[in-house]
Amino acid sequence: MINENFMTRLKSTDGTYKELFRRQPNNPILTAKDWPYPAHTVFNPAATSFQGKFLLLARVEDRRGFSHLTKAISENGITHWQIDSTPTLARNIADYPEELWGVEDPRITWIDELGKWAVAFTAYSRNGPRVAIALTDDFEKFSRLGLATTREDKDAALFPRRINRKWVLIHRPIVESYVPGAHIWLSYSDDLIHWNDGHVLMHARSGGWWDSGKIGLAAPPLETSKGWLLLYHGVRQTCAGSIYRLGLALLDLENPAKVLHRSDEWIFGPEAKYECAGDIGNVVFSCGWVMDEKTGELKMYYGGADTCIALATANINELLEYICSCPEPPQGDVY
Repeated sequence: MINENFMTRLKSTDGTYKELFRRQPNNPILTAKDWPYPAHTVFNPAATSFQGKFLLLARVEDRRGFSHLTKAISENGITHWQIDSTPTLARNIADYPEELWGVEDPRITWIDELGKWAVAFTAYSRNGPRVAIALTDDFEKFSRLGLATTREDKDAALFPRRINRKWVLIHRPIVESYVPGAHIWLSYSDDLIHWNDGHVLMHARSGGWWDSGKIGLAAPPLETSKGWLLLYHGVRQTCAGSIYRLGLALLDLENPAKVLHRSDEWIFGPEAKYECAGDIGNVVFSCGWVMDEKTGELKMYYGGADTCIALATANINELLEYICSCPEPPQGDVY
């Protein structure tokens, strides 16, 4: 059932929409011009806190069209980035042929049980995109665990802890025998290497919805007192091309397969010039966010138009108040 009062939750007193995420005034914060070596574009960074600083693992694309990942560190998460002089995580086709055409769109999760960060990324080759996982404790050396899935798959991240004794992976496989479209799935593992086939967590909607046809994880799930806060992207096909926007969902803490709330409307979409014009226009694509536990400020890093890196901030309490006011999804989450 569609909640007909949905627009009131994001409407300001002057009748315009209230922005939950506010753009950094000096966006974009990083472009290829900032890179210490030749790069065509930099975008879609993973983000985490590292040694008291902000760390981005940016996707860097060269003029061949191949991507690798490079680390950038900042004291304030906005300016004065220290960028590795060479790729931090480049393709390794000798040992991992699934990386033939590069590695893309990482998400970072701190795993307290392991004392390491898990980096889920897309390995791209003739077989299409596949989800791969690597572990690191210093962002200098990475221990690859190999492919997590064997079918076309991307937009993946690990939950930061075991749930019911299982590791949980959120991802977006393409399953031809399933409902047409690209949907968000959950899969489970005992060892971070062998994953079961999993099940759909959220369906892409159909028809005129902003997230019709294709959805996928944006930043990794964030554990809160209300549940797992999920930022996801939705893609709408128009006569002028695709539009990538962001929405929210809330999952049950001990049963993340249960969606408690899902936003009807998008909460962040391409509006600024650097989001609307670039290699692929009309795209905001986030792979990471970092929360300040003291202030509740959430820094959300995203790629603008597959060309640059930008930043928007929100307050965690405002996000939770908003998503808890959103409707529960219908039975089966099929729209």
